[in-house]
Amino acid sequence: MKPKTVAILESRLGRQLADLVAKHGGRPMLAPALAEVPDVDDATIRRLVDGLESHPPKAVIFQTGVGTQALFAATDSLGMTPKLLGLLASCVVVARGPKPTAALRSREVRIDRSAKEPYTTVEVLESLQDLSFRGECVVVQRYGETNVELEKALRGKGAEVVEIPTYRWALPENTGPLAGLIAALERGEVDATVFTSASQAHNLFALAKKLGREGPLAANLSRTLVASIGPVCSAALREHGVKIALEARPPKLGPLVAVLDRALSS
Repeated sequence: MKPKTVAILESRLGRQLADLVAKHGGRPMLAPALAEVPDVDDATIRRLVDGLESHPPKAVIFQTGVGTQALFAATDSLGMTPKLLGLLASCVVVARGPKPTAALRSREVRIDRSAKEPYTTVEVLESLQDLSFRGECVVVQRYGETNVELEKALRGKGAEVVEIPTYRWALPENTGPLAGLIAALERGEVDATVFTSASQAHNLFALAKKLGREGPLAANLSRTLVASIGPVCSAALREHGVKIALEARPPKLGPLVAVLDRALSS
C-alpha cells in the first residue's frame, strides 16, 4: 500500500485496523462512526426469561458475540443463567457467525444451526428453511438495531418474534473526527474509505445531514476507493448512492486490508 490516506470508520477495532493500514504503508485517518451503547434492562430481561418459561421458544437466534455476552452478563447478575441455559437446551439454537458461536461455546451451549459465510441474514434464513414456525415463538438477540429483514421473514413463516435488546448503535459522543472526514472528503484529501458495518454508512450520512452537508457526500465518497467489509455493508452504501470499489471475501478485517492493499498498490 503506497502512502495514501485511508479513512477508517470502525470504532471498536479502529486502532487495530489503523495499525494494519499503517503496516501496509498507508496513512490511516480514524473517524469513528459508531458507538455501542448498552441497552440491557434487568427488569426487561427478567420479564422476558420468565415469560419464555411459560411459552418456550422453538428457536433462539444469536446474531452477535457482544450481544450474546451482554445477555449472559445480565442473567448472571439476576441469578437467571441456569434458567436461560435450560430454555436453550430445549430449543433450536442458531448462531449467525463465529463471534456468537464463541460466546455460546464459552457457556457450553449446544449450537444446532450455524449460518455459513458471509454470515448475513440470508444465510441465517437458509439454515432454518426446513423448520416450521407456524404459531411458534422465535427469540432474536438484537444487535445494534432491529433486523427488519429477519423479523419479516420469520413472521412470514408464521412465527411470533420476541426480540431481546442487548445494545444499540449510536453516533459517538465526539463526532469531531467524523465531521473532519466529511470536510476532508470535500477537499479531496482522502484516497480510500473503509466501512466495516452498514450502520457506519447510515451514521455518516445522518451526521452530514445534521451539518447541512449531505448533498455532495455520496459523490465525494465515490471519488475515493470505497472498501466494504461485506454484502450487508455494501447494500447500505448503495442505498446512499455510494459506488463500491472493493468488497472483502470472506467479510473479515484481514481480507479487507489485503484487497485494499492490492488496489492501492497497483
